Amino acid sequence: MTSAASARAVTDSVPVVVAGKRTREVEFTAFAQARTPDLVRIAYFLCGDAHRAHDLAQTALERTFRHWNKLADGDPYAYARRVVTTARIDTWRRNRKEVPTEGEAMVWRTSEATPAPDSAIAERDRLVRALAKLTAKQRRVVVLRYLLDRSEAETAATLGVSAGTVKSTASRALTILRDVLGADGLGTNREEGRS
Repeated sequence: MTSAASARAVTDSVPVVVAGKRTREVEFTAFAQARTPDLVRIAYFLCGDAHRAHDLAQTALERTFRHWNKLADGDPYAYARRVVTTARIDTWRRNRKEVPTEGEAMVWRTSEATPAPDSAIAERDRLVRALAKLTAKQRRVVVLRYLLDRSEAETAATLGVSAGTVKSTASRALTILRDVLGADGLGTNREEGRS
């Protein structure tokens, strides 16, 4: 075998790595590391249970990975948030029962790289305890409408209810939250009737 032929045989058997080209797995891993805490937080606000929140986030990541080729150029985080929401609703519909959680048991633990200032931790704890005072239906509407910034129509479509139900549920929930948090704790300058 000539040296040129042997060199060709060696280069044909070695995989070529193109610098700057990211693989599907590397891109998804970066996405998952950046967005998992946010997905868990959203899931926790929807269900009020840390273990279920992690399960919902894992479901969202698994489904996002399956569709990564289509999503990578778009907005994979929006897709993952929608999966968290629909997976939570599917679980609720399948079980048809909610286990009320005591406000004391709903404590949010975060895995931030740098600890938040004490005031931020206290404010987050205050918000979680206030959300615990809502019914599961009210909490879902509030999370979708105000945390995820969905319109009334989008929230209604996601939950499978009418826009009027979303409006009335949000109104009752915000009244409860105002009582618990005080008027200054909600940012009352936000319009409730935004569509």
